[in-house]
Amino acid sequence: MITVKLLDETDLDLLLSADTSVFDGPIQPDLAKAYLAHPDYLIALASDEGRVVGMATGLYYFHPDKPLEFFVNEIGVAEGHQRQGIAKLLMTKLFDAARQRGVKYAWVGTEQDNVPAKALYAALDGKGQDMAYYEFDLGDR
Repeated sequence: MITVKLLDETDLDLLLSADTSVFDGPIQPDLAKAYLAHPDYLIALASDEGRVVGMATGLYYFHPDKPLEFFVNEIGVAEGHQRQGIAKLLMTKLFDAARQRGVKYAWVGTEQDNVPAKALYAALDGKGQDMAYYEFDLGDR
């Protein structure tokens, strides 16, 4: 049975136990601890019989001319657990937390060829639009 939990600072060990295919790389304990301690960062984990098989992260932000908004940063589900509705459960958990904080607008971006992500967002009543996506390497010059 899949359970979904919004993490807090007491959940570091749970986060560190995540399946290696859930995140892009190995979890770094110092960064995980800092993430869990940050009041504007959220992470939801999905577990199957105690094993972490999915995650979704997001953050609150605002502008001088706009109220608090929520940005969904990333969603990942272990390869053996994909296409079972886990990502939708994770997104719903993040959205519920954002609503409780008074957020009225949330957004996420993805690549045009990411068919599974686009299907997920449409299933959550997301309204898509064409976007240009740019990455910036801010490393040493």
